[in-house]
Amino acid sequence: MTDATASRPAIAGRTALGTPIPVRRVPRFGFHAGNELLHGRIAMLGFIALLLVEWKLGHGLLVRP
Repeated sequence: MTDATASRPAIAGRTALGTPIPVRRVPRFGFHAGNELLHGRIAMLGFIALLLVEWKLGHGLLVRP
């Protein structure tokens, strides 16, 4: 090809031939940084709540008084 447009680099999300480049979006579900941080923080809060309940009761939750 001797066309000048074929030798230009990709600009503004398009290839040299003018075809669009797909944009990768952040996944809404699955394992990614945002979900992992949220789930870790929720687990920490749940563990602290469990410790507080056991301290207030004076025994574990699975032990009969």
